[in-house]
Amino acid sequence: MASFRLPMPTRGSSRGSYRSPSGRSPFGTRGGSSGGSGGLKLRLIIAIGIALFALISYYGAPGDENKVTGEKERVAFSDEAEEMQLGLQVMPQMMAQHGGASRDAGATQMVDRVGFRLLQALETHLDKAGRELPYKFNFHLLADRATVNAFALPGGQIFITEALFAALETEGQLAGVLGHEIGHVIERHGNKRMAQEQLFTGLATAAGTVGGDANSMRMAQMAKQMVSMKYGRDDELESDKWGVRLLAWADYDPRAMIGVMKVLEAASGSGGPPEMMSTHPKPANRVKYIEDVLASEFPDGIPEGQE
Repeated sequence: MASFRLPMPTRGSSRGSYRSPSGRSPFGTRGGSSGGSGGLKLRLIIAIGIALFALISYYGAPGDENKVTGEKERVAFSDEAEEMQLGLQVMPQMMAQHGGASRDAGATQMVDRVGFRLLQALETHLDKAGRELPYKFNFHLLADRATVNAFALPGGQIFITEALFAALETEGQLAGVLGHEIGHVIERHGNKRMAQEQLFTGLATAAGTVGGDANSMRMAQMAKQMVSMKYGRDDELESDKWGVRLLAWADYDPRAMIGVMKVLEAASGSGGPPEMMSTHPKPANRVKYIEDVLASEFPDGIPEGQE
């Protein structure tokens, strides 16, 4: 399922590029990098300052505890209410991009029913562990019949297109798709990615500043994108694990996640970019990962009597 890259949040007033009193850039003369050791030394000082600020901003905080997993995390927003508000703000734009809400009342009701069955199972499990679910979830079936896709926004807004809904063969597979997206929300992937993006952008800016020209900045930004893609692939696998768990907790057959991957593989065909240039692992590779998760979660075999 496709991940959604949120616009970077801005806090406070925006600032223009810095100019010295003479009106010249500290990075050198207009149109190129400055010559001599003086210009390089100044660029190094500025770059070190930018990098230190980015690193301290990211690693200096103690981290925020995830109320679902109990793990300490580095996030852009520590308040779950802010996550939910951000998701609600972006939701209309995302729905408009996919033709708005579906007019198929029966299919919409099915998406709601399956989604809330998963949430009920999750809340039961969390209650036994003395934890609670801090988000208010909503499930949306989108009218888009051309794009096979599902995605989640921070705070609990979850979407699936009619094209993907129609391609799924069982209710268990639908539960697998929705469970995967619930995993993105409770792991706060969007929130963590925003914090990581702030760090990577700062380090890339520092690296580009040392070079002192546009080409250096482009190369630094390309390196940043490659690192960001790796984090995206890890997020997808983590959400696949949640899909397996939620299926089992809600009394669905967790092997339905393998069926989901086969549907996605059939929809993608033989095209698409290489995996290293994508935020998502290839479905065939995810099947192997899911099989490993199934073996780990159910060492004595899949329980009988599941749908």
